[in-house]
Amino acid sequence: MWTKRDRLEQLLAGEKADRPGVALWRHWPGDDQDPVELARSTLDWQKTFDFDFVKVSPDSNFAVEGWGARSEWQGGNEGNRQYVSHPIRQVDDWALIQPLSPASGRLGMQVECLEILGRALPDTPFIQTIFSPTAQLKYLAGKAHVLSEIRQHGEAVESALRAITETTLRFLEAIKYTGVSGIFFATQLATASDLSLGEYERFGRVYDMQIMAAAQELFWFNLVHMHGQNAYFDLLSAYPARAINWHDRESGPTLADARDRFDGALVGGLRQIETMLYGTPADVLAEATDAIVKTDGRGFILGTGCVTPITAPLGNIRAVRRAVES
Repeated sequence: MWTKRDRLEQLLAGEKADRPGVALWRHWPGDDQDPVELARSTLDWQKTFDFDFVKVSPDSNFAVEGWGARSEWQGGNEGNRQYVSHPIRQVDDWALIQPLSPASGRLGMQVECLEILGRALPDTPFIQTIFSPTAQLKYLAGKAHVLSEIRQHGEAVESALRAITETTLRFLEAIKYTGVSGIFFATQLATASDLSLGEYERFGRVYDMQIMAAAQELFWFNLVHMHGQNAYFDLLSAYPARAINWHDRESGPTLADARDRFDGALVGGLRQIETMLYGTPADVLAEATDAIVKTDGRGFILGTGCVTPITAPLGNIRAVRRAVES
């Protein structure tokens, strides 16, 4: 019998296991404001579908609420919250971003959530969402404003990036005893439509690498999520992580191409909207089969390019789970 960790270790090495891996994750609007309720919903999801790993999905505000960002649930089918208040309005506000303690506020609440999951999931790997420092910039200032600030007041923005990075590193240290297996490192703005490659090297990669290096020391299963169309794949796939996830059906590269460019596990193969939300179980099985064939099941974990919509039919989710058993 293969354990979930045995299977993942084989897939993370880019090899075949007894079958391809499978994992879906989603947001939990409302429940994600309370550590106990978030843990409970996450556990119910895993109990129902028995995925190979659990991706813990707090709302993004957990990382930045301590600096004054505010968001609210407005009913979108992806389940994420919308920001209604950004604390960064002018250049002097960047100086207000100072390192936070992971023992208090929403960061402390997320540590509590992971402690609950660690006790409940002794045999199931689970990974915590970590938003890249540039993603946190976006939540603190709004996308348009932060892009303008990067280009006009780069040094002030970098002072905030250092504080965000330090806070994130402190959070990683705080969660290492919870039983968490690693991190789901979610990048933002690492696309040509947002920042040039040189800009992302300066404002993104420098700080991302500090976090990824720490995660590599602390955990065995770290995954990089490349959010957005046409992300800087070669840059991000070179980070020290054993798995990558991107919008492979909606943006390049294809799974077949990526299999030749990355040695670890590829996570994806399914369109989150067209297939998981609007498709049928037959559509899911067809797309899943195509993905498995294109990777030969080697180092492959079936999933979506981003979150599963909270309104996705349960029959489609069950079809995802069945696809790897066929």
